[in-house]
Amino acid sequence: MVKLTMIARVNDGLLLAEGLDDGRVEKDIDYYKQQAKSLFKKLSQSQHEPSRMSIETGPNMFHYIIEGGVCYLTMCDRSYPKKLAFQYLEDLQREFEKLNRSQIETVARPYAFIKFDTFIQKTRKLYLDTHTQRNLAKLNDELYEVQQIMTRNIQEVLGVGEKLDRS
Repeated sequence: MVKLTMIARVNDGLLLAEGLDDGRVEKDIDYYKQQAKSLFKKLSQSQHEPSRMSIETGPNMFHYIIEGGVCYLTMCDRSYPKKLAFQYLEDLQREFEKLNRSQIETVARPYAFIKFDTFIQKTRKLYLDTHTQRNLAKLNDELYEVQQIMTRNIQEVLGVGEKLDRS
């Protein structure tokens, strides 16, 4: 389940938006928010961080993507599928960039895009249950892609083996 969502500018770690609590207060949520802010600060000081990453934090996982100088971060249960977490972040990224691209570099105050919370909450609800038909279809698509890659890799290896046999 998606528990926390935060969006920050990478070059200075400025928080741009956050999915506000929906009434179900996560135990130690302030601790995890502080961890997320520390992560944003670390990302702002480094030029070589991966553009996609998952980080363990107790019983949860932080997942983030960096696109267009903005970091989209979510915290989910450890058992929540990574594919869905990254799909959720990609959905947020597309909409956030579409609505705010021209203003991202110029805002100077934290939470300048707090109204984006409405979209975060709507999107979060779509990803709450990993067993919905929509989310199962996304996971099945991912499995199919992996199977196709593995099939190609095996075929390539077999092709190399045949070439070696002929030599």
